[in-house]
Amino acid sequence: MDIALLIIGLIFIIAGLIGCILPVIPGPPLSYIGLLLLHFTSKADITTFTLILTAVLAIVATILDYIVPVWGTKKAGGSKWGTRGSGIGLIFGLFFSPIGIFVGPFLGALAGELLFHYYHKKDPTDNAKFEKSLKAAFGSFLGLMFGVVLKIIISCFIAFLFVKEAIIGFF
Repeated sequence: MDIALLIIGLIFIIAGLIGCILPVIPGPPLSYIGLLLLHFTSKADITTFTLILTAVLAIVATILDYIVPVWGTKKAGGSKWGTRGSGIGLIFGLFFSPIGIFVGPFLGALAGELLFHYYHKKDPTDNAKFEKSLKAAFGSFLGLMFGVVLKIIISCFIAFLFVKEAIIGFF
């Protein structure tokens, strides 16, 4: 049974690392499940403190992954149109992985902001509209990148703990 839990846990760790880049898959929670499965083996010795700490980190990373891109768009002067455009761009970007995952939200936010500025704002020039839209799209992109980096760091930390405990316990 220990070997089965180890293998299933490793699959969850790998899925968690992949999920850090693919926005549809919740990376840190999957990595945490892998660590939790290893904890249930008789060979691994993972402390309760470590399990609680990694659970909190996984939850915080997952929540921030949804909040930070919106916050980045807002801080850069974006509107709801840019935020929604970023989400739509992310969905379309999934079909053009891996580059589409990063370019899609940027282009979606840019398109949403351009639509907003051209139809709802009375900016003096087209150049000013484009500059404001580009700034908001860049804010959305930076927020997305921050979320990805945060998820990668936390999932790699959990994967490190998994590998360390697996080596100590099983070998």
